[in-house]
Amino acid sequence: MKFNDLLAPALIGVTVTLVQPQTAVALSSTEVGKIAKAITVQIAHQDSSGTGVIIKKAGNTYTVLTARHVVEAQAKYEIVTPDSQRYQLNYSTVQKMPDVDLAIAQFTSDKNYPVAQMGNSDASKEGATVYVAGFPQATAAISEVIYNFTDGRVTANATKALRDGYALVYNNDTLPGMSGGPVLNAQGELIGIHGRGDTTENFKVSKQNPNIVVKTGFNLGIPINTFLRLATKAGVDIGITPPNIPKATAPKADDFYIQAGNKYDQGDFRGAIADYTQAIKLNPNYLKAYNNRGLARYLLGDHSGAIADFNQSLKINPNDADAYNNRGLVRSAVGDKKGALGDYSQALRFNPNYVLAYNNRGIARNSLDDNQGAITDFNQALKINPKFAEAYAGRGLARYQLKDKQGALKDYNQALKINPKLAPAYAGRGIVRSDLGDKQGAINDFNQSLKLNPNFAPAYTVRGITRFQLGDRQGAIADLQKAADLNLEQGKTEDYQQLLQLIKQIQQQ
Repeated sequence: MKFNDLLAPALIGVTVTLVQPQTAVALSSTEVGKIAKAITVQIAHQDSSGTGVIIKKAGNTYTVLTARHVVEAQAKYEIVTPDSQRYQLNYSTVQKMPDVDLAIAQFTSDKNYPVAQMGNSDASKEGATVYVAGFPQATAAISEVIYNFTDGRVTANATKALRDGYALVYNNDTLPGMSGGPVLNAQGELIGIHGRGDTTENFKVSKQNPNIVVKTGFNLGIPINTFLRLATKAGVDIGITPPNIPKATAPKADDFYIQAGNKYDQGDFRGAIADYTQAIKLNPNYLKAYNNRGLARYLLGDHSGAIADFNQSLKINPNDADAYNNRGLVRSAVGDKKGALGDYSQALRFNPNYVLAYNNRGIARNSLDDNQGAITDFNQALKINPKFAEAYAGRGLARYQLKDKQGALKDYNQALKINPKLAPAYAGRGIVRSDLGDKQGAINDFNQSLKLNPNFAPAYTVRGITRFQLGDRQGAIADLQKAADLNLEQGKTEDYQQLLQLIKQIQQQ
């Protein structure tokens, strides 16, 4: 059976209009926000949440476009419209697009809801303003699903898509649950469907400092023209005629950039570096390619190469907050805490709401024994983002160092409530529990920390010390030796030597 035979009859026979080129005057973010909120719907299923966008009305039947993975399982879904009305999604109308992460579904209503205006995604270039809307899933910290609207910039629009049709890259802040939401241009036109985000769940961390958060801004959407061309190819008339498919050309910088980002997300940092390098060869001023290549080099321990990339980013744009923040990460890793502090401060000068820079500066201040200053930074990070688990963990450390053990315990508990997979928070809470006399609770926390991150040397160290305090000499020596080996592997020779001395002292007792 042909694909067009499967599509709902309501999609057939709509008046055809052309996708217009992007010649309209840009709207304000507030104006685009109003458009986004009017066309964006929540797709609710039991305790989970996804997003969709209304793309057509035929009589009292509305068609919603979303990411395929949002409605992958056959189940009972509800469409929640902007006026908080709930409608049963008719799963028999769900049509999953072939080879791309897109699906369409329908609901019926006698009310009048706006429909998205289609844009030309082929015309979206690097640096263009872009907006993403959606309904992040509820978490332990935030019990309700709340509509979210974020702005950002297009960082790539590849001609060669990744698997499932992803080709549009942007640096907007996105959260789980926003998949299927609209990606809008500066005119409020639909240019893509959001599907993958650079979220807290997939932040990359350095082995040298797991408290440090690294974010690439690699958020992915499927260009709306991909959907329109699929519908046209299948003989489905949805009222829009997409532009002609561009003629095949040699790979461009964006193609290498998106491939690099995909490899980075899979942990293939060397492969990512090779592709970022190709992107830079084709576009020597590709700011994000320098930044993300620097991050990949940082995660591989190539600190001088990473510094060189961030310096080049700042040469291209001296006001780039990301480059300052990222260079601060490397300076901190090589022991230049004051230099890192200066870079984080510069990042905040150009972006006063840069949550990661507040967090990272707080960590740097912790390491410089400015615990009160660190708490100030973590407080500011939490003022901007009350759900930022890493900031609670950082503040917990600062409070512990100030001998506020109950305050530290409270912060670690909150961090783990928000993110139960945060290994450093388990280790920190274990230290507090050990000091408060709960040795077995401490051991349990250290075990959980190492289950999440088997290469987290500090957790082996504190578990080893706690085991020794409980009379388990052999277990203590094994943990401390593992911690020593990891520190040596990570280039922390001073810590390595101190651990060897500690092991020797235990063996002599």
